[in-house]
Amino acid sequence: MRIDIATLFPDMCETVLNESILGRARKAGKIEFHCHQIRDYSADKHRRVDDTPYGGGMGMVMQAEPIYRCFLGVTEKFPEKPYTVYMSPKGTVFTQQKALELSKKENIFIICGHYEGVDQRVIDKIVDEEISIGDYVLTGGELPALVLADAVARMCGGVLSADECFEEESHFSGLLEYPQYTRPEIWEGEKVPEILLTGHHKNIEKFRYEESIKITKEKRPDMFLKYEENKNMDLK
Repeated sequence: MRIDIATLFPDMCETVLNESILGRARKAGKIEFHCHQIRDYSADKHRRVDDTPYGGGMGMVMQAEPIYRCFLGVTEKFPEKPYTVYMSPKGTVFTQQKALELSKKENIFIICGHYEGVDQRVIDKIVDEEISIGDYVLTGGELPALVLADAVARMCGGVLSADECFEEESHFSGLLEYPQYTRPEIWEGEKVPEILLTGHHKNIEKFRYEESIKITKEKRPDMFLKYEENKNMDLK
């Protein structure tokens, strides 16, 4: 998979993408990340990429042309148009299911907005989907783009050591993850649940499932209700 990020702050993105699991996967060639400075595609001698909004209002709006030129410059040699995402608080809220869906794409092009947003005309022309990481507003699209890139990349082959690393996590199955424990066996007077020490895999699996059910019902009743609905649909 290849993920391209069009941004005003490529160094900020590179810093994150070169660290930890993503950085190792990138060096090993398991996934490609490319960060592009939108200012490099500005026709303005001062590399300006924004202007005042038509109709008045506070702040500045990113111009369509530099973003479009960046998109064409990056993707002109691609065999087909990459799936293009604009990170926006107006978009659909990002979920684990959406991350899984996007992980099946060959190429993803992410646009990071800034200021008061992006000229709607370039969104209409090249964007396939607007995505939000939550119902709040940030100063720019870089952090949301990195969240999306991380969540999607970790489900691509070879990025994690095995598929089980994400298949048993919170949200993947529709439930929150069961509690995890490690050494020492007793800490501050609290002991690891006895069943986890037995080595009986079937019983451990049952215990973890029951814990996931309990935690989801307590912490995310909305998620549990959806899980129950989906389970009942599967049984029909």
